[in-house]
Amino acid sequence: MSSDEVVIRVENLSKCYQVYEQPHDRLKQSVYPSLQRFVGRPTKQYFREFWALKNVSFEIRKGETVGIIGRNGSGKSTLLQLICGTLNPSSGGISSHGRIAALLELGSGFNPEFTGRENVYMNAAVLGLSREETDSRFDEITAFADIGDFIEQPVKTYSSGMMVRLAFAVAVHVDPQILIVDEALSVGDELFQRKCFARIETIKHNGATILFVSHSASTIIELCDRALLLDRGRLLQNDSPRAVVKQYHRLIFSKNTDEQNRVTGSENSLSQIPAATTGATSAPLPETDFSEYIEGLTAVSPLRYASCGGKIIHHSLCNENGNSVNLVTSGFTGAVRLSVEFDRAFQDVVFGFHLKSVSGLEVAGLSYPSPRDTLVFADPGDVIDIIWGVNMMLTPGIYFLTFGVRSVSDGGFIDRIVDAAAIKIIANPNSSAFGIFDISKGSNTIARRRVDD
Repeated sequence: MSSDEVVIRVENLSKCYQVYEQPHDRLKQSVYPSLQRFVGRPTKQYFREFWALKNVSFEIRKGETVGIIGRNGSGKSTLLQLICGTLNPSSGGISSHGRIAALLELGSGFNPEFTGRENVYMNAAVLGLSREETDSRFDEITAFADIGDFIEQPVKTYSSGMMVRLAFAVAVHVDPQILIVDEALSVGDELFQRKCFARIETIKHNGATILFVSHSASTIIELCDRALLLDRGRLLQNDSPRAVVKQYHRLIFSKNTDEQNRVTGSENSLSQIPAATTGATSAPLPETDFSEYIEGLTAVSPLRYASCGGKIIHHSLCNENGNSVNLVTSGFTGAVRLSVEFDRAFQDVVFGFHLKSVSGLEVAGLSYPSPRDTLVFADPGDVIDIIWGVNMMLTPGIYFLTFGVRSVSDGGFIDRIVDAAAIKIIANPNSSAFGIFDISKGSNTIARRRVDD
């Protein structure tokens, strides 16, 4: 929840670059104008000005999550770099209050000759941590990055994916008061992406202010309290995420000829969804209700609450034969199972689960008992099993199951596991659905008629 305290204030911010057509024009610019002024002649300019930002003003309050969206070249990354202090403005001012952790060009600050361990300490120091603070968080950082023994190897031996994982891990473990992210939420595979989003959710829950750039309109809507729309270096809109995304789509899909020319090569968030994210396969399996259990498909960072009177001892997604599965087709019919063992008595227990997308959007969930039914009672030593029948009418992708059991009168969780399990849904060969839910009924019709009929 945001407060009235302004932590970032941007006033009439502008950034101009000098663009030279020929390399030798830079030399001319450094010498000729001084000579021309010396002899009393009018000075000539050997460059053209490019205004990456022009008179941008806005405020961000403590605890807000603000997204920045716009087409390529609109000034988004430049704005973040100016706020972080890695660039100096041509005019205008910026003020910020609080420790800033920036995820801009991940890994760009690493020394390739240093080991991963040495780079962790160096980057943590740059971000404001003492040696002792880094010591206490080092194990968490390496566990999050999950690059194994490579932490002791020079960074020049890392793949690009390993480098960004380590850089992300360092930045999100400095307990920032302001987190600035530039397109860093798409690093790694779906499981690591979920871990990144979960960590950012925790940072947000702790009251930090988050400012990030994304080409994904859905991510802006899901995560942000407010959004900014930039175009050609100017702030076009500062409004609710849905209003800004709507205007953004109007901009990139404009039928105006000039606008169409400018859209060439733009970030069309609706058409640039990678196959790895959607989970689609080039050769769908012939079964329309296929299910399987894949050992390596597990949630990377389940978060377990401290149990208070009971403990979840089993959870799973099962097929109709009762076997645990985590790879299913869209439209799969099966069951979600939950078993809870109680240490003390409760008179009003409620069980539940929900599914989240990689970005943290809650897409579905069920509870037991229903609001009209009698609440469940439990005695010490009881083990209660709950089975929900489910029909997974979700489009292809990776989803994460969160389970919880709570007492209504106590007002808190008896036990809860966030991101307890990962589920991969693959394409049903009989469906052409897209989005999140498969809303098709399985039968389509087409009719043809002539205009003169």
